[in-house]
Amino acid sequence: MQKRKSLFIIVLWLTSATILAQTGRPAGQQVVGTNDAAPLDTEREQGALQALLKIAEKEIIAAVDAMPADKFGFAPTDGEFKGVRTFGQMVKHLSATNYILAAAALGERPPADAGDEVGPDSIRTKAEILNYLNGSFARLAKAIAAIDQTNVPVNASPISPLKKGEVTRSALVVESLMHAYDHYGQIVEYLRMNGVVPPASRP
Repeated sequence: MQKRKSLFIIVLWLTSATILAQTGRPAGQQVVGTNDAAPLDTEREQGALQALLKIAEKEIIAAVDAMPADKFGFAPTDGEFKGVRTFGQMVKHLSATNYILAAAALGERPPADAGDEVGPDSIRTKAEILNYLNGSFARLAKAIAAIDQTNVPVNASPISPLKKGEVTRSALVVESLMHAYDHYGQIVEYLRMNGVVPPASRP
């Protein structure tokens, strides 16, 4: 847990200064908010984001895989849970958001089948949802690898608060990982409601 917190702090430190940075800088240099700021080390930035992505990918995929296939249609009913997503819908939403923000970071159009962050209707089974989730993390890895590319524009995304002229690849990746960890907390709750101890909490 301490290692994860330390990595998260490093990533925020490295990337927060780039959120307002413009693209089109020489490879390995992203000039931060002010004109006299030192350029960021792109290699270090990529390394920190890759480390955090690997942790998120490992923990989230393991947690999703821990849920029995017949519980992917589970949604809480006791308390104020009217209209909440089922477990499967939540994982598809997390994945679709990864795909959409990764596409923006890569200067691409969002996948048509991602819908409004709900994912493809055709993906329904546990195996299909896990495959979709794995693919979404692979797209984020590709976005991280492209951080030092200046010949491809970064797109703003309608699902991101970052606007044209403000958005960077790093910021979009961080946004996606923060969103994924938000839903990871919900995934853990859904597991425990079904008597499943999350893999990260096991001895």
